[in-house]
Amino acid sequence: MNPQTKHVCVIGAGIVGLSTAWRLLQDGWQVSVIEEGAAPGLVTSYANGAQLSYSYVAPLAEPSALTHLPKWLLQKDGPLRIHPSLSPDFVRWGLSFATHCTTAKAHQTTRDLLSLGYLSRRVLRNWLADAPASWTASAGLDYRTNGKLVVFRDPAALASARSQVAFQRSLDVGCEQFVLSAAECVQKEPALSSMQSKLVGGVYTPSEDVVDSHGLCMYLERLIVSRGGELRYDTRITGAVHEGQRCLALKLKARSAVFDENSTGLDVEEFKADFFVVAAGLSSRELLKKFDTRAPLLGLKGFSITLDCEQGIAPSVSITDSHHKIVFAKLGQRLRVAGMVDLGRENRDIEPSRIQALIKQARDNFPDAGDYDNVQTWAGLRPATPSGRPIIDQTAFENVFANIGHGTLGLTFAAGSAELLADKLAGRASSLPLEAFSFNAA
Repeated sequence: MNPQTKHVCVIGAGIVGLSTAWRLLQDGWQVSVIEEGAAPGLVTSYANGAQLSYSYVAPLAEPSALTHLPKWLLQKDGPLRIHPSLSPDFVRWGLSFATHCTTAKAHQTTRDLLSLGYLSRRVLRNWLADAPASWTASAGLDYRTNGKLVVFRDPAALASARSQVAFQRSLDVGCEQFVLSAAECVQKEPALSSMQSKLVGGVYTPSEDVVDSHGLCMYLERLIVSRGGELRYDTRITGAVHEGQRCLALKLKARSAVFDENSTGLDVEEFKADFFVVAAGLSSRELLKKFDTRAPLLGLKGFSITLDCEQGIAPSVSITDSHHKIVFAKLGQRLRVAGMVDLGRENRDIEPSRIQALIKQARDNFPDAGDYDNVQTWAGLRPATPSGRPIIDQTAFENVFANIGHGTLGLTFAAGSAELLADKLAGRASSLPLEAFSFNAA
């Protein structure tokens, strides 16, 4: 098959969808992107944690998760909250999650995700290696390799992290990490000096990167347009035209017409393509029902604040506070602070109590980082599978594929997932076993 003669429609213009579109254009496909929003990367990709955490991919589904479950159900202000629901999606997801909470499965998932992370690192760095300076500046990428330091206040938590470092080192996948004392943590990142007395140590990984996710979306949009790709915003998918187990076309409406009570069938456009890739974040769950496919996704709601740190003492190294489960990433003269997981509450409401908790915890780490009285706030739903693996697979329809379910690591895995999706669509051998990222494995 000659990709140059084939048209692929990618649904979703977040970091995963745009990465997929750019990688397919590199292979020579004709590519169109359909997005309901008004611009790229405005939902889950807009103000996430900004850390490219290639070596920190251990899944939420592991043995201790079951012992922590009562605490997660009862606590009102902890880093992870569960809001139980009787919805079929929540119940199925929860039962499947429990089956993945074994040591053997958690170790295998970690192996698979580390391999995907390192593939993603190689692919993304290649994409950015020859980036024109004017393009990266206008997009606001703020990309750099700055390393990542996870700090610990509890000796037991540090001991567990030390075991995880040893396990990942044993996999021989090139995971270079160092366990540091509290003093060595401060030596590595002087901005931690005010909290040295609270620390027992940390884990440092020099190869981790940082990038503004929305800026990267803007950059990918420009690359796609430069290669002849089409991007259509403010467009909603209302249905699909089927022939057997093939999709012939999508039914589209401009967003301005969707809620018009006087709209008619004449407002609907049938958009034809040879192949379709669903990469629309949590919205993929409903979209895939049009193709007889159930996607095991739940939205992990997270929050972030962004503050001006030009006059402050902010960390240059990316920091993760394991106690509060929050991350810090310096993006130029801004500091992005992100964290928390709310499971079972699938809305994007910005809850003042969660934002205030995030500000309080950020001050606890870096009291002089910047202007905490004037922060930009964000809340987003990270679409997660029970196992923690993304799904990069064919659906029940022979010409419809999915690239979904990256959870809190969509930014980290986007480039590698795009590489695997391109391999699958082209029918060529992949550098990673694709069955690890199938619907069955999720």
